[in-house]
Amino acid sequence: MIPTAFVDIISIPLLELISKNSYSSLSVQTTRTMMKLTLKLLNEYFSIHSLPEHSDIPPQVFSASMYFIAKTFDEVSIVLPQNIKIESDEAEHGWQALEVVGPLDFTLTGILSSISTVLANEKISIFAISTFDTDYVLVKKETLTAAIAALRSNDYQVIQ
Repeated sequence: MIPTAFVDIISIPLLELISKNSYSSLSVQTTRTMMKLTLKLLNEYFSIHSLPEHSDIPPQVFSASMYFIAKTFDEVSIVLPQNIKIESDEAEHGWQALEVVGPLDFTLTGILSSISTVLANEKISIFAISTFDTDYVLVKKETLTAAIAALRSNDYQVIQ
């Protein structure tokens, strides 16, 4: 039996051949097909806000050109352009967003994992957001240049 960790792409006839024979030490060379995607830098600075769990959403959020809202049992998080001011318990300012150019199919796997691994290897912190069509990776403005360089050196195209 071939451990699944070693099999990225393998044809059904080859699998049938392996299962019919007892080649426990059979070595199979496979091709890894992780698609490298294009990311687009958004021309906007973002703030990430934390509000108490039962907070109403401030009305000015809905006038923003782009915003993200998440509610959990413990908090409400809002990401919106930095020029939109709201009252919040905490706020992190100075984030820039890299949009994974989509739309992305739900059957695609490992997109955020792959991007975040590249950036983690460079000690770059991220804030990730997924939508129905795509993903966004936010990085602090101080690390943007290093993030883009790391992604490009790992075969990602970054549009600025």
